[in-house]
Amino acid sequence: MNHYWMIPGDNALHESTGTHGAESQQNPLVKLDPGLFIWTILTFVLLSVILAKFAWKPLLAMLDERDKSIEDSLMSAEKARKELENINQESEAILTKAKTEAQSIISDAKSAAENLKEDIVSKAKTEADSQIEKAKAQINVEKDKAMQEIRSEVVNLSIDVAEKIIKKNISKEDNIALIKESLSDVKNYEA
Repeated sequence: MNHYWMIPGDNALHESTGTHGAESQQNPLVKLDPGLFIWTILTFVLLSVILAKFAWKPLLAMLDERDKSIEDSLMSAEKARKELENINQESEAILTKAKTEAQSIISDAKSAAENLKEDIVSKAKTEADSQIEKAKAQINVEKDKAMQEIRSEVVNLSIDVAEKIIKKNISKEDNIALIKESLSDVKNYEA
């Protein structure tokens, strides 16, 4: 028997092929042949040299280029993230400034409205006081006019009464004296 390297299951493979009508010889793929071994090694080395020259260098160059493009993409992404953070900080600063300005505008508007309110109230009070003073002056004028009419009427009544009492017409001087006396009585009555 030739010296074979035994592969586990070789006998089972040999027996199974024999039971199916095949010749009972060993599988050539599992047989160790020195010539085949040398040719396999030479083919492997030759293929490795050809692949190293024509396939591995371009493949490694392509992998390096891919690695570089991934690094560039990561750096671009990091740069974009930092820019986004800066933009977010700037927008927050702008929002804060806008809120501050809005509060300032609101407080200025409230202050202006308060000043306008005070102005309007002051003008209304001044106008009301002026109207009251005018009304008081008009009341005084009307009162004086009414008093003058009352005095005149009292004098006329006094003269009529005196005329009836005396049954005679009094002289002008007596008339004036009587009027003055009646006026002083009216003034005393007013006080």
